[in-house]
Amino acid sequence: MTQSREAFALIGAGPMGLAAAKVLKEQGIPFQGFELHSDVGGLWDIDGPKSTMYETAHLISSKRMTEFADFPMEDAVAEYPSHRAMRDYFRAFADNYGLRDHYKFNTEVTKVSPLDAPGDGWHVSWRDQEGEHEAEFAGVLIANGTLSEPNMPEFPGTFDGELIHASEYRYPSQFDGKRVLVVGAGNSGCDIAVDAIHHAELCDLSMRRGYYFVPKYVFGKPADTMGGMIRLPMWLKRKVDSLILGWFVGDPQKYGFPKPDYKLYESHPVVNSLVLYHAGHGDLRIQPDIDKIDGKTVHFKDGSSEDYDMILAATGYKLHYPFIDPKLLNWQGDAPHLYLNSMHPERDDLFVLGMIEATGLGWQGRHEQAEMVARYIKGIRNGCPVASELKVKKQENYERATGGMNYLKLARMAYYVDKATYRKAVTGWIERLRKAAT
Repeated sequence: MTQSREAFALIGAGPMGLAAAKVLKEQGIPFQGFELHSDVGGLWDIDGPKSTMYETAHLISSKRMTEFADFPMEDAVAEYPSHRAMRDYFRAFADNYGLRDHYKFNTEVTKVSPLDAPGDGWHVSWRDQEGEHEAEFAGVLIANGTLSEPNMPEFPGTFDGELIHASEYRYPSQFDGKRVLVVGAGNSGCDIAVDAIHHAELCDLSMRRGYYFVPKYVFGKPADTMGGMIRLPMWLKRKVDSLILGWFVGDPQKYGFPKPDYKLYESHPVVNSLVLYHAGHGDLRIQPDIDKIDGKTVHFKDGSSEDYDMILAATGYKLHYPFIDPKLLNWQGDAPHLYLNSMHPERDDLFVLGMIEATGLGWQGRHEQAEMVARYIKGIRNGCPVASELKVKKQENYERATGGMNYLKLARMAYYVDKATYRKAVTGWIERLRKAAT
């Protein structure tokens, strides 16, 4: 068995894995990266085995609010980059920081398990083109992404048409000549519905609940660049932003969209203006939740029905860590319960990176998470008193960094945080760890 007891095993070479690789390298922490695909980029490489991209996919946040602070996107890149532009960006990021040599590509991690008590190391097994391998590592950093395992609902009844998840959608031509029902109106569902109306015979959108819609541009600028200049209490921010949305979006209910049963920012908004445009033109019909399916006929909960040739379930994704015993991740409810969404309360040799969502967090917020973890690992190894303080903190009872927000009790919101609250906590630890190390 190969011995790598000083090194960490880093699983994943998507944007989160790359951010972790960069800061581990900067902090002088040895590591071995593992990536299932033949190159970096994670789900943003449409050719990757776990990619859930589709040809028309673009960022829903602007490039300036999404990019890594120390590696800005080129001016020539569109304000809302395509998935191919993002793939190229992450490849350039890996090249710029010399990260590729730290990875084993075309490699699947099959199992990770602790050797004994916390701190005694981990046994890691993987499979590549040459066969099965194993080694011992000081610890494990999991960064395999959150958007690759489809959350496929079970519909009552039997559908005789084509039933697919959004993860199986690649090209608008898949809709040619078909009567299509898109189930789920999150960002992907709305994007895909807009694609479908140009190719399908008809396209309906089934929604269980209402959403808040945000335009991509406000006063000619990306909408997500307009906020944050003045910090407002949430009650006032809701009033101001609701007023702005009223100006630029109007009332989605007049197009048939249900009214949200929650307050603004208690769930991720839909950043899409075109879905409202097409609903207003009658190209897209809004349907309620499904009651049952009989053959090709879908019966809705309002008593209406319609025939379809295809149902596309844009119903999101589940956290998926198949190579590790869930008990080791302090799993509670729909997600692992970790300090600042990354740090295990009892172990200093197991971290989950990228299990975090927040409006406007961008890749920089995730980079900060990785830097906090890397500085913590180094601090623990060097006997840093601030790292020791953080060790005690993460062992205490702690709450997710929601900033007091009552997020919807949904699986996709189980690891959602308030951006300002989260970044304040993370950057605070980074600064203290940095100063203690100098």
